[in-house]
Amino acid sequence: MSTPETGFDPKTFLQTLTQSPGVYQMLDGAGTVLYVGKARNLKSRVASYFRGSDDRGPRIRSMVRQIADIRVAVTHTEAEALLLEANLIKRHRPRYNVLLRDDKSYPYIFVSSQEYPRLGFHRGAKKKGVRYFGPYPSAGAVRESLALLQKLFQVRQCEDSVFAHRSRPCLQYQIGRCTAPCVDYISPEEYARDVESSVQFLQGKSDTVIADLMQRMEAASERLDFEHAARLRDQIARLRQISEQQFVAGGEGEADVFALARAGGTVAVEIFFVRGGQNLGNAELFPNVPDATETDEIMTAVLAQYYAEREPPARVLLSHAPDGAEGLEAFLAERRSGRKVSLAWSLRGERARWLEMAQRNAELALKTRVASQAGQSARLDALTAALNLESPPRRMECFDISHTGGEGTVASCVVFGPEGPIKSDYRRFNIEGIEPGDDYAAMHQALSRRFARLKKGEGQEPDILFIDGGKGQVTQALNVLADLGLDHILVVGVAKGEERKPGMETLILSGVEAPSILPAHSGALHLIQQIRDEAHRFAITGHRARRAKARKESTLEAIPGLGPKRRSALLKHFGGLRGVSRAGVEELAKVPGIHRRLAQSIYDQFHES
Repeated sequence: MSTPETGFDPKTFLQTLTQSPGVYQMLDGAGTVLYVGKARNLKSRVASYFRGSDDRGPRIRSMVRQIADIRVAVTHTEAEALLLEANLIKRHRPRYNVLLRDDKSYPYIFVSSQEYPRLGFHRGAKKKGVRYFGPYPSAGAVRESLALLQKLFQVRQCEDSVFAHRSRPCLQYQIGRCTAPCVDYISPEEYARDVESSVQFLQGKSDTVIADLMQRMEAASERLDFEHAARLRDQIARLRQISEQQFVAGGEGEADVFALARAGGTVAVEIFFVRGGQNLGNAELFPNVPDATETDEIMTAVLAQYYAEREPPARVLLSHAPDGAEGLEAFLAERRSGRKVSLAWSLRGERARWLEMAQRNAELALKTRVASQAGQSARLDALTAALNLESPPRRMECFDISHTGGEGTVASCVVFGPEGPIKSDYRRFNIEGIEPGDDYAAMHQALSRRFARLKKGEGQEPDILFIDGGKGQVTQALNVLADLGLDHILVVGVAKGEERKPGMETLILSGVEAPSILPAHSGALHLIQQIRDEAHRFAITGHRARRAKARKESTLEAIPGLGPKRRSALLKHFGGLRGVSRAGVEELAKVPGIHRRLAQSIYDQFHES
């Protein structure tokens, strides 16, 4: 039997296929990957697609008809196959796979390894010799925890470059948030005890911390150091109060809780992060799931893709049994450096209550998602009608320019699909080589760079190109597209209305001379405003970051006669750039190597009107 559309002969292919574990990729006639799967027995698994059974479902039957080739990669174990499968799915994003669409890395709290360790925020690759705690569901959760730790244990959180150049305590010491190890106000041994208390608190061992603090308080009382004992007493009281407010009875250890809810083709996955009995918060995922995909297959795909680049905890609690639990546990153990990871479902007791809470949140997220999709679909239909399109657009891009008086010009490109923003496709362009403040030239450069890549085969072509601006910006877009042979793309300019009031926007369409104004209640206008506002937000964020970086780097470097040694002496003397900026001419001139004329130049750099 061969597939009717492509002529692929599975019988011949299966004759030589191995029975080892591995990964298979199914490709269509154009070489596009349709599906990526893993198997304990490749021959048995691949053969199951060609048995002609009617219970395969329309999704599988449609895929099989398109198969023109199958690529196979043999692995040593099923766990290796799971990791390779997750990586290939992330790279190719096949249309018939469950796609997690979770492209963010979760943040951690880290504890460094110097003589006076630092507590801080971390996102990204992990370094050796550094302890990490998390993951946390959001950057806000990390910052809230760091603020709490600073109040409780007063461990430093300043950057190493600032710490190394302090000559006097900073404001954090003055307000009781740091013990000033930078100027040796605390011994390394005493500071190490505070660091260890912080670590134990992050591990959920608050009772151990309280017991240690009580021993230290009693020892201070015995040596008649009543002031220190009083501070420890207050610290114990704060810690007990926080423990009562923040911690949920869940026992020691750590776990991630996955709950899945589905309605039709929409799936919501809720994850709760539990560390040491403390609920660190939750995250929501909405995987793109092909029709007729079984729930156990969805659960396995979500776990494999989610942990492909993350280290799992010791326990993972699930609302539904996964497909191939044994191989999945082996895969998770490899991701945890060989330490065991247990999967559990059909739970009882305290763990069942964790799962019940996650399940309720998953169902609520699903309802919200379905309602949002209905509203998004209605607005997309309204846009299709307003622009006289033959079918709803699948991809919409919007460009905006942001700068301050021509400084730090940044162009943004945001992307929206039928389900909303596609943040993994967002891009920023740092604009160089133009006259400061020339928005037309900035728009021309950004669009040229974006669509030149498209001509090289990089990225996808948009159905609609929105431009935040008037006729001048739209003209730049039309010129760029015409030069690149892409003038079939619909360009829509979004010009701000009278007094820049929302609802008064004017639409400038390519090929239409008269501008169009949609009614304020139009769903199409609301969608356009959402896309335009997101492009504006993304551009401003990039511009502010670029401007801040440029100013931080160039403030002292731009002063004639102020070389690296003198800059270092200044920063060390005043404890950082802020201290330098607040100093007077006389105080600046007291720094070794800084004469009065140079001190005046430094002062003027920070106080020009």
